[in-house]
Amino acid sequence: MVDLDDLSAAIEDGDRDLAVELTVAAIAAGLGPQAILDAMTTAMDDVGDRFQANLIFVPEMLVSARAMREAMARLEPILVDAGIRPEAKAVIGTVRGDLHDIGKNLVAMMWRGARIEVIDLGVNVTAEQFVAAVQEHKPDLIGLSALLTTTMPAMRSIVEALRETDLGGARIIVGGAPVNEEFATWIGADGFAQDAGAAVIVARRLLGPSDAVASGTGR
Repeated sequence: MVDLDDLSAAIEDGDRDLAVELTVAAIAAGLGPQAILDAMTTAMDDVGDRFQANLIFVPEMLVSARAMREAMARLEPILVDAGIRPEAKAVIGTVRGDLHDIGKNLVAMMWRGARIEVIDLGVNVTAEQFVAAVQEHKPDLIGLSALLTTTMPAMRSIVEALRETDLGGARIIVGGAPVNEEFATWIGADGFAQDAGAAVIVARRLLGPSDAVASGTGR
């Protein structure tokens, strides 16, 4: 019998080959897809907690997230067949004028590990592109990332443009090196995340216990 604790440990350790092997074995053994998914989610929660506590750093988080992604690729068809969907949906991008994507990519991977479907718009994303993505995908969360101080005005203008459209209850989260909670509040964002681990905590707080069911994945 496959021990799902071993799967969680493999993801936490960033052992992609072992994580994939154990996922395939768990599926073959007939373990429920929800139980396998829960083991993966638990692993990424632990990774986020350790990152927040400065016990691991960006490289370790990246390898864990990649192990999760490759294992999840084996599980996703089983989840679809079982009718198990992500708990929420998010649109994320680095704002106009900024080509940096490491922070954004980390948040996207951590959100996926938290069972949030992520539509990644990439870098140098304009207000118009964010608005169009919101209208098309109807997300529960909108993530704006910036590394350069010079792009903070663009972040503000994007939030303003989003507020002028029908967000359908979507919450806006901002983050990045030049951003702080005071700035996030000033520009009208719903939340601020200082790093990828915090982004999961903030997302869950904003979604609440039942929002995910009532909104994005249930629309």
